[in-house]
Amino acid sequence: MIELYPAIDLRDGKVVRLLQGDYDAQTTYGDDPVAVARGFADAGATWIHVVDLDAARSGSPVNRPVVAAIAAAVAGRARVQTGGGVRTIGDAQSLADAGVARVVMGSAAVADPSLVAEASKVVPVAVGLDHRAGEVAVHGWTEGSGVQLADALGWFPTAAAFVITDIARDGMLGGPDIDGLAEAGRATTIPVIASGGVSSLADIVALKAVPGVDGVITGKALYEGRFTVAEALEVLAR
Repeated sequence: MIELYPAIDLRDGKVVRLLQGDYDAQTTYGDDPVAVARGFADAGATWIHVVDLDAARSGSPVNRPVVAAIAAAVAGRARVQTGGGVRTIGDAQSLADAGVARVVMGSAAVADPSLVAEASKVVPVAVGLDHRAGEVAVHGWTEGSGVQLADALGWFPTAAAFVITDIARDGMLGGPDIDGLAEAGRATTIPVIASGGVSSLADIVALKAVPGVDGVITGKALYEGRFTVAEALEVLAR
């Protein structure tokens, strides 16, 4: 069974979503991320995906106490996977100390793949590969890296997973990039976690059928009431 990762994006301590990563196109869904996380765990989620948008942009881990509070609130029921501004071994260690089960390294990993091997000695590391039309984007999606997704998949032998986001689909509720994810699944033996575009239970059913896809991140569809965590888990369990 593939894992469901309900998402909590943090900005100024609040639960938000950005449209295609645009910090000027923000919707705020709540000011109590710990309660949101607890609700996801109550509904049966065994993973929660947390993104520190402030840290992704500035490198300053202002939401780290919130991440620690989320991890503590769901301890024993759900594991927390956290990304956004994880740029050093120290960042990975701090998040591990905060109770995070897996960190996501994106820009820093693409800039220096050896960082992932080092950080993996501290805590399991997923590599976040966010792309526009196959080119990996970095620094909070603000810049292209010149690196192709297909190439980057071969750079990280110690990665626990790849979190692959098609930026053009993120927050758009237009459906995931099934073909691109299938291609990624064929290109690596490391589990792929799909992110971006999930809008319906039908999208989750479609992702479940893609070889190599081990997990699905969903945020906006949950907050907009398209389906619930319990409904998504039921579909995945069938």
